[in-house]
Amino acid sequence: MNQVMETPTQAVPHSAARPSAPAVATLTNITKRYANGVVALDGLSLELRRGEIVALLGPNGAGKSTAVRLMMGLSAPTSGDVRIFGADPQLTSTRLRTGVMLQVGRAPEMLKVREHIAMFRSYYPAPASAASLVKAAGLEGLEDRLFGQLSGGQKQRVLFALALAGNPDLVFLDEPTVGLDIEARRAMWAQIRSLRDAGKTVLLTTHYLEEADALADRIIVISKGRVVREGTPAEIKNAGAAGAGAVSSGVAVKIIRCVTTLSAEHLLKMPGVNSTMTDEGRTIIISSTPESTLREMLALDQSLHSLEVQSPALEDAFLALTRND
Repeated sequence: MNQVMETPTQAVPHSAARPSAPAVATLTNITKRYANGVVALDGLSLELRRGEIVALLGPNGAGKSTAVRLMMGLSAPTSGDVRIFGADPQLTSTRLRTGVMLQVGRAPEMLKVREHIAMFRSYYPAPASAASLVKAAGLEGLEDRLFGQLSGGQKQRVLFALALAGNPDLVFLDEPTVGLDIEARRAMWAQIRSLRDAGKTVLLTTHYLEEADALADRIIVISKGRVVREGTPAEIKNAGAAGAGAVSSGVAVKIIRCVTTLSAEHLLKMPGVNSTMTDEGRTIIISSTPESTLREMLALDQSLHSLEVQSPALEDAFLALTRND
């Protein structure tokens, strides 16, 4: 998986994912209510732009799968508008420009890898070449193996190749690296980045928050069918560390852990301190100016010890932003 899939699309710089880039997919004020009364999406709006990787995160039942199904044209909203390339996602012309890799994806066990690739390529008017798909998914040497004889990780790589068969402009990847070893996972990450660099748009859903942090240009966190936060991975981590948005975007907060005699009331009066709590005898402080905070703490408490300073983790931010679920 060390080769970049060939594509007729001219490579574009990473900056193409900025807000000025054209919208590829939009959900506008979407409500999705099922017959049993369950509201899966509640006024949800989001946008995917050309040349970016977007990670859609949320707890189980948050509405991620419903949102993806709407963009794939597999379901219709109760109210609101869904546009893919400015058109109805259920149109054949729209679907021919999208590729999908689902966690629940299956393929006939008795077909060879090369037969699967040939079959999927035949569905599209201008598919990627078979050779480029084999290289992109790291399937060299497996072309004549039956799908049923492959390991779980190898099957994932075949499904990845099939998602790219039509040389799509928009790719939906649902838990793409489940079952892959570390080397294969990092190789797939490189291929996903190459799609972005070629001007493609990738929507990633994953429970591996490290994966979202490593790949995403933008993260959208949803909970109970609504967007609760979106931004770069750094912005999401800062927002979560600061209590779901107490710090403005762009401020690099830090987490200070230590044992100190200083009271929470005293700490909260220090410049840059946004919040504080205690956990098993240690004080945890969120500060947007950690150097200044530490200098003042050390000057006031000579007995301060067990000091750690960390950047916020995406996992911590995710839990903070969705804690109500």
